[in-house]
Amino acid sequence: MSREINASVVNISGRQRMLSQRISLFSLRLVCTLDPSQQEEIRQCLLDAVELMEKSHQGLLYGDPTLQLPGHPSKEVHSLYFEAPHYVNQKVQQYIQETGKLLTSPNENLTLDNPHLNYIINAASGELIQALDAVVTQYQKESEIQQKAFEKTLVELYNKSQAATQFAQKRNLEIQETLTQLQQAQAHLIQTEKMSCLGQLLAGVAHEINNPVTFLYGNINHAENYITDIVELLKLYQKYYPTPADEIQDFIESIDLDFLLEDLPKVTNSMKIASDRILQIVLSLRNFSRKDEGEKQNTDIEAGIESTLLILQHRFKEKTGKEEIKIIKEFAKLPAIECYAGPLNQVFMNLITNAMDALEECQENRKNCAYTPTIRIRTELKYPDKISIRIADNGPGIREEVKERLFEPFFTTKPIGQGTGLGLSISHQIVVEKHGGSLKCVSVLGQGTEFLIELPVRLNQLCPDKVTGATQSQLR
Repeated sequence: MSREINASVVNISGRQRMLSQRISLFSLRLVCTLDPSQQEEIRQCLLDAVELMEKSHQGLLYGDPTLQLPGHPSKEVHSLYFEAPHYVNQKVQQYIQETGKLLTSPNENLTLDNPHLNYIINAASGELIQALDAVVTQYQKESEIQQKAFEKTLVELYNKSQAATQFAQKRNLEIQETLTQLQQAQAHLIQTEKMSCLGQLLAGVAHEINNPVTFLYGNINHAENYITDIVELLKLYQKYYPTPADEIQDFIESIDLDFLLEDLPKVTNSMKIASDRILQIVLSLRNFSRKDEGEKQNTDIEAGIESTLLILQHRFKEKTGKEEIKIIKEFAKLPAIECYAGPLNQVFMNLITNAMDALEECQENRKNCAYTPTIRIRTELKYPDKISIRIADNGPGIREEVKERLFEPFFTTKPIGQGTGLGLSISHQIVVEKHGGSLKCVSVLGQGTEFLIELPVRLNQLCPDKVTGATQSQLR
């Protein structure tokens, strides 16, 4: 149905019936009133009612913007107006004409037996009312049909919009998931490249340092022997020539020979210890930066941990306002495990660095109090085919809402510029996806945090329970 049935159409269609009744009432009052002034007033009211009835009638048929009438009635309404049995248009026009004739009748003809008055009263209570009621009923019926159709359309549009919204949400989630995966892949590639460059740099530095240090370390024993011989020679001179020449005696006093003879062995011994220390650091750098070449190797896990600790040793030492971090190592006798050593060393580096950050933060917040910052590293052979590494600190602990997001990429509680949010995410990926192990976090506020790594001895033996979230068990 092309025409809209609005409230104005139904309202004005019903008003036609009311106007016919009003015209009938005013016509009767006009005849019954003898006062000329009242007659004139009634005539004006009657004239206004007739004009409004005619305007409404024309508006319903042909439209009237002032009355919000669109016109062009439906086929059914049109037949009511112009076809049998109602002929509404004809009856309304005749009703308006008869009213006009009554208004123009001489005063002496304004009696109760006036034929125009009788037509007006009879029509208003008979055929005209029935015809107008038929129009109102039809308009109401069409309005209800259109309302139901409109409501059906609304429902259809709503369902379509819901389906479109759900589809858009699904697509958005897929896009977000793809974007997250791309970001993770990009971050992992960047981190891998950084670690590769770092490994190459450390390997190069270790190689360059190793040659001169090896030379020094190899010759320091000879130097120590030579110095010992010279010292013995000096002592023999002192024994057999206790009174040297004045120039020699002056020189002996100027160099404090007795102190020199006493301190020289200590100096050579310190040089030997320092050279040995440098060799250990070089070896640790080489172990930490070893290339995997995409192949698994049989690796001493504890050696990897020791290398990491040696590299991070400068951070353990006492600093201004910060106490030295105590390292407790409880290493079990573990078999060499099949793994990718470089990435695992990266995991140890991330976890130990996080522990140190937590302890330093804790020390800043606990100034002037008795507190020994401690990191405890324990290894254990869980089963013949699985080992565990526990890295625990007695720092401030982790809040529950943070634990739930601990392994999410890019999630960090550190200030901008101090954390990327990738360390734990990549550590989880290395342990779980690359090695088939598990990485768990146990933390209690005010007591500390422990990370538990479980790895298979052989890579084809996957660890059960690859749980990545935090648990509520007590710290060990």
